[in-house]
Order: sequence, then structure tokens, then C-alpha cells
Amino acid sequence: MKRVFNFSAGPAMLPEEVLKEAASEMLDYQGSGMSVMEMSHRSKEFVAIYENAEKLVREVMNVPDNYKVLFLQGGASTQFAMIPANLMKKGGKVDVINTGAWTKKAVKEIGFFGNANVVASSEDDTFTYIPKDVKLSGDADYVYLASNNTIYGTRYVNFPKTGNVPLVADMSSNIMSEPVNVSDFGLIFAGAQKNLGPAGVTLVIVREDLVGNHIDGTPTMLQYKTHVDASSMFNTPPTYAIYVLGKVLNWIKSKGGIQGVYENNLKKANLLYNFLDESKMFKGTAKKEDRSLMNVPFVTGDADLDAKFIKEATAQDLTTLKGHRSVGGMRASIYNAMPYEGVEKLVNFMKEFEKANS
Repeated sequence: MKRVFNFSAGPAMLPEEVLKEAASEMLDYQGSGMSVMEMSHRSKEFVAIYENAEKLVREVMNVPDNYKVLFLQGGASTQFAMIPANLMKKGGKVDVINTGAWTKKAVKEIGFFGNANVVASSEDDTFTYIPKDVKLSGDADYVYLASNNTIYGTRYVNFPKTGNVPLVADMSSNIMSEPVNVSDFGLIFAGAQKNLGPAGVTLVIVREDLVGNHIDGTPTMLQYKTHVDASSMFNTPPTYAIYVLGKVLNWIKSKGGIQGVYENNLKKANLLYNFLDESKMFKGTAKKEDRSLMNVPFVTGDADLDAKFIKEATAQDLTTLKGHRSVGGMRASIYNAMPYEGVEKLVNFMKEFEKANS
């Protein structure tokens, strides 16, 4: 069996222990005689899987009782429209902090419902930093941001204080990678395919008072109340993705919870960033104070040399290091499941490559 170190931005690598456990249950889940893929979402076996996954989300993230946990479909991109449909007063306003491609996509969707008021943006420097000391309007329906930017490799170290205005965060690319205080947010959402499990399920954590206020005419499937009332089973949920997500959450617990995972993420990121800061060939592109722990973009400044590096790295089983098509260069995504050994092997190869090509 061959396993590579997969630095993909998503879908990303899963913990090997989780894959092995899921494989052992593929044909017969706990004596049921069938795979989780095959069983009814109304069966007692799957209801137990779902309830366990919700319980683990609450436990691992310390979710307060006045928040609802939902497992939805349509990816994080559907949330770009679902959030304003549920949280925005008709013709209202949302304060948006624009830090990259994904917040720009959200701005477009918000615009269908009201005013997407961009209060700050880092587009002036190719999204290489997080805006500081942002002046909010104070009368928005909610404040919107992305906590980590997959393409440009930046993250919020400190979130803005929004007072009584709900703070909404797209945490797709760094959910459960470091501790956050859920009660600081009105709503958190994340596509699973980076830190939580396979593609197909989107985690939404929403404060109770924000449910049931959707704009008139909002389709049934786009109302949070629909899914809260039906415990995420108004229609057939992404059963297998929820099942694997539960196993990933157990794996996080086994690593000392989010704090333990965070400490390991810091070690991995520091190893890679320390090399980039010392290298004469490779250069990180994000501002140091805002660097992501999950996505590390870097360049040589020579497109041909970048291509050679990617090709030779792939031959060393260091895969999917090509940067996003919009920025080029390289990107190492080092999510929770990436072991320290993977980053260590990458850094050692980068040292060898630099020596051979200088």
C-alpha cells in the first residue's frame, strides 16, 4: 500500500487511523450487515451515528447550549446565500471584511438580498494581510469574515469585537485547528473537506435567536428553521460524510482535543515558516503577523523553477503542492491530519532542492 503526503487544499488528507477504522466497517457496520452508505437515515443505527457526531461537535468545540449544530449539504458556498436569507432584514446591510476570493464570493450573494458593505479589504496588497482596527458601521444585521484564507495563506489571530451585532465566520479551512470561543460568534460554518472529513457535509453552528427570522419567500431548504426542527434530517443527509466526521472528532479527542491539535499545528507551521524565512530561494507570501497555520503559499520568483520544484516534489511523494491558479507558485496545506513527519520531509526536500538549484 502506498500513501503519499498530500498537501492538497481540499479535499485534504484524513487521519490514517480514521480511514482504517472506516475501512474495517465498510461491509458490516457494528453487526448491522450493511455499510453506513447503505442504511436508512431513519434507522436506529444511523440516528445513533448522527447523535454522536452532534454530541462530539458540542464537546470538542465547547458549544454553548443556546446554539444549534447542523449538518447540511451544498457546501460552504450555499451558505453564502443561506446566511443573508436567514440573518438579513430585507433591504438591510452586512458589514464585510474582504480578505480573499471566498469573501468576494459571499459579497456577491449578499448583494442579492441587500447591501454588502465592505468595511475593510486587503485586496490592495493581493490579500497578503488581515485588515486591522476595522471601523464597523454598528447598524449592520451581521458582520461577515473568513477566519482563514486558503488561497492567500492568512488567518485571523484576533477577531473583531462586534458588540450586539452577530459575527459570522466562514471557518472552512481552519475549523477545529485552534481554540475559538463559540459564544463570540452568531454563526460559524465550515465545509468538512479540509479538517473535518470527506466532502459532502457542511457544519453550521448557529445561535438560537438567529433561527426563524428568514426573509419571506426563502425556499424551505434554505431556512435554518427547517433543519433545526428536523435535526438536519428534513431530507436525506450526507450520511457517510457525517459518519466519518464523527470518527475524525474522536481522533481529535485522542490528540488532546483542539488544544493538543493546535500545539501540533504550531510546531508544523513554525518548522515550515522558519525555513522560508531563512531560505534564499523560497519566499512565503503572507505577512508574518497574519500567517495561516493551515495554508502556506510560497514562491521562488521563477515560474519555471516553481514547475520543476512541483514535479520533483511529486516524485518524492510530496503531492498537490501547486499553488492556486489565481496566484501560482506553491502552497502547502498542512491541516490537522498532516503529520509533523510530512512537513519535515517537505522542508528537507526544499533544502535539497535549493542546494541543487542555486
